Amino acid sequence: MIFKSPYPDVQIPDLPLTNFLLERIKPFGDKAALIDGPSGRTLTFTQLAGAIRLVAASLSQRGFGQGDVFAIYSPNLPEYAIAFHAVSLIGGTVTTVNPLYTADELAHQLQDSNAKYLLTISLFLPNAQAAAAKSNVEEIFTFDPVEGATPFGTLLQSDGRVPDITINPAEDVVVLPYSSGTTGYPKGVMLTHRNIVANMVQCEGIPNFKMVSAADTIMGILPFYHIYGMVVIMNMSLAMGATIVTMPRFDLPQFLELIQKHKVTRTNVVPPILLALAKHPLIDQYDLSSLEELTSGAAPLSEELAEAVVQRIGCNVIQGYGMTETSPVTHVCPNFPGMIKRASIGPAISNTETMIVSVETGEPLGHNQNGELWLRGPQVMKGYLNNPDATAATIDENGWLHTGDIGYADDDGYFYIVDRLKELIKYKGFQVAPAELEGLLLTHPAIADAAVIPSPDEEAGEVPKAYIVLKPGQEVSAEAIMDWVAERVSPQKKIRRVQFTDQVPKSLSGKILRRVLVDQERAAQQ
Repeated sequence: MIFKSPYPDVQIPDLPLTNFLLERIKPFGDKAALIDGPSGRTLTFTQLAGAIRLVAASLSQRGFGQGDVFAIYSPNLPEYAIAFHAVSLIGGTVTTVNPLYTADELAHQLQDSNAKYLLTISLFLPNAQAAAAKSNVEEIFTFDPVEGATPFGTLLQSDGRVPDITINPAEDVVVLPYSSGTTGYPKGVMLTHRNIVANMVQCEGIPNFKMVSAADTIMGILPFYHIYGMVVIMNMSLAMGATIVTMPRFDLPQFLELIQKHKVTRTNVVPPILLALAKHPLIDQYDLSSLEELTSGAAPLSEELAEAVVQRIGCNVIQGYGMTETSPVTHVCPNFPGMIKRASIGPAISNTETMIVSVETGEPLGHNQNGELWLRGPQVMKGYLNNPDATAATIDENGWLHTGDIGYADDDGYFYIVDRLKELIKYKGFQVAPAELEGLLLTHPAIADAAVIPSPDEEAGEVPKAYIVLKPGQEVSAEAIMDWVAERVSPQKKIRRVQFTDQVPKSLSGKILRRVLVDQERAAQQ
């Protein structure tokens, strides 16, 4: 059966993303839009709108235009939103890069996306320069002035005359985030202006959900490069007139200090942050009474952990579900009293259909039966960049996106995620592809074979664990292997556990049977 959203369909404005945003923020004028947490530097909504136009005009005058790609490789800063929307306004595409990426990982994304410009911070300039040298990047900008790059501030020195262009919201790609695949390198996810605008108005169309409003102050702790922070905070919350306090990286004392100082009312988090709020002794030293709601996403949240936070902080805790490929939100739990099920991702949002499909037979299932979650709606991506095979494997001919997640719907139409068909490891909400790490491990001179699986971890949710087969006569310690990998990957991809084994279980075709190892791992931990 097809589970339709219980909410009425909403009309999706036929507008480019930034035109939509600029129209929405007009009434908020001199209210603070973005505050840099560490420094207190503040941008009002009027200043934000003005700066977007100035930078858009500058980029256009430099010859950057429709179809060109602009990479942002930076932690969260108020100016991130300026750059993002300036590119969007003139029909460019933003590719957002994980600020923890190594030079090689950055180079792959710059090459694959064919980025023309790269924006970063002075601290990351050596990585940026090394990666740009291997790509078609023509110029590097930095938010803070430094020798060897063009200061972002120079882009604010323009007449503000934005060219009159025609954007096709349904076809033109506004953002190109990269999503980890189960095989090899991350893939560019093509999201159109319509995808993002649709998701913003879909989330507003939930009748039994108190939305973010101009009365709210939000913590911008989720990275803006990631679809969750990018759309839900940097776009949705701004469009509703909320004030966002940005943090360049998560630091628990600073996070708590900023909530207390700015009287933060709501924030979007991932389960590791909720774990700290539930258990860390520091929590009791701060006044968090302004917090009304925490919304968790990016990884499954247990009912027990959600309830522990509710009891300790005294605010509401709900969760939602989404993917980079769905711009991102498809489900969210209602937050009205009496309608909350803390273990559930909730019903589908407006204009969204869900199917639960048997993994064995491919047949659609009914209530209370586990199967793969399939999704359909206007927020579903255009496809993967330069990868029609991967696109066809993910979105079928009827427009259903196959999520690779296993779940079910209860009798009330609330959905639950129980497992992943895909083999991605979710480390603190970050996606880590086992195949990428296995490929790296096999380049180690002492390693004959390797398999990487998710190992359950209370703090991180899951950590990458490697099963290692050594070559005959070779000796190397688990610590040495972990250190070797750590030198070659960004932090979330580090191997955190190693187990030596005589052989890696494989199918007749040579495919690693990770499920066998996962089952062994779970049995050992019970």
